[in-house]
Amino acid sequence: MKKKKLSEVFEINTETKEVEPLSDYEIFKDKDLLDSLRTKIIENLIDTEIPSSASLNEYINKEIDRTVEGYDLTNLERSHLYNLIDNEINGYGPLTELLKDKNITEIMVNSPDEIYIEIDGRLIKDESVSFINDEHIIRTIQRMIQPLGRTIDASSPMVDSRLKDGSRINAVIPPLSLKGPIITIRKFKETASTIDDFLRMGTMTPYMARFLEACVHGRLNMIICGGTGSGKTTLLNILSSFISDHERIVTIEDAAELKLMQEHVIPLETRVVNYDSKGEITIRDLVINALRMRPDRIIVGEVRGKEAFDMLQAMNTGHDGSLTTMHANGPLDALNRLETMVLMSGLDIPIKAIREYIFNAIDLVINIERLNDGRRKVVSISELEKIEDGSIVLKDIFVFKQDGLTESGQVNGEFVRYDFIPKVLSKLKSKGITDIDYIFESPGGKKNGTRRNR
Repeated sequence: MKKKKLSEVFEINTETKEVEPLSDYEIFKDKDLLDSLRTKIIENLIDTEIPSSASLNEYINKEIDRTVEGYDLTNLERSHLYNLIDNEINGYGPLTELLKDKNITEIMVNSPDEIYIEIDGRLIKDESVSFINDEHIIRTIQRMIQPLGRTIDASSPMVDSRLKDGSRINAVIPPLSLKGPIITIRKFKETASTIDDFLRMGTMTPYMARFLEACVHGRLNMIICGGTGSGKTTLLNILSSFISDHERIVTIEDAAELKLMQEHVIPLETRVVNYDSKGEITIRDLVINALRMRPDRIIVGEVRGKEAFDMLQAMNTGHDGSLTTMHANGPLDALNRLETMVLMSGLDIPIKAIREYIFNAIDLVINIERLNDGRRKVVSISELEKIEDGSIVLKDIFVFKQDGLTESGQVNGEFVRYDFIPKVLSKLKSKGITDIDYIFESPGGKKNGTRRNR
């Protein structure tokens, strides 16, 4: 291989005039050679037990020397090759640097050469990293989940867990995945988002933020709904931050993502089946057990099955101020899905009774969405107003009205408050919260925001 000059390894950004590093395959112009060398070294190092007495640094360098003999590599190419191998041994292979990048919020591996990342709500195909083949992806998955006591193979081809830093990993391999092994990682944020962050990003208005803060203080029961990656857990974290330090909070999650800063927090996490297909502890098991733990608040990271009935039961029996999230396309869809989940519990309850149960338990439904431009917005805050003709009537308090796109591709729109006094305001006043009347004193922009479920 012909040696490269420094100017061939770095390029000049014509706008900033700064020197920018090139990607893997721009450093190694010969992609086949890079893959060949990397494959040989990985097979020698990963599949062979390294002597405990050996210096890892020296050992890797010897393997590189042995493998690249006959190739005229530059120091930069050799250093790059060393870093790739070091990441295989001490990190998570090609994903190591992506996991370190604080700007990346999600990593998606669809195939060895098809890796996407999410930055600022936008999906970007990352051309700078790759895996050698499907076996390399599976080996990386195993390195990630083995310390967690999990395994993935043909008999158990799907895993959902979290890394030591809190990042959530989901992996699917054949035969479930027809394309090959798939990895999806939602990165753990070292610092929790705050209400100020949401206001700065325009996710909601100050009036909406103050209203929701009052609703948490007033111990209203709330559901946060939205699609995947819409920001439900982030919003749940923010609302939870308004809870008093003097309350005992029990959190229940599949994989711990909540970061509550209060003093008296009891985090519970589900457990999957072990190698003998025993020992599973579900969300429902934990909700039932939480009721015996004298909680002031119960926060369920996500409700999606039979536990919905137990959650509603808790809300209906004195555990006010409970919070949860669920996947749904809007507030009406959330209530309809809630009905279905209650039916999944196996109880023979008429739909009318289920709706009354939901109506008596839930005060607000908050819908958050990730818009087409990648930004997240709280698109509606709705209260359960009444039951009419057997259906629950929802009334929007705040909404985000979309109005096309700007020339730069951003969603145009505005937040609107409907012109009425919410029913929940009387609940808040009964709890001594009387300092938010000003939000509803000025005329709103819309007269009616009523919705009805089925």
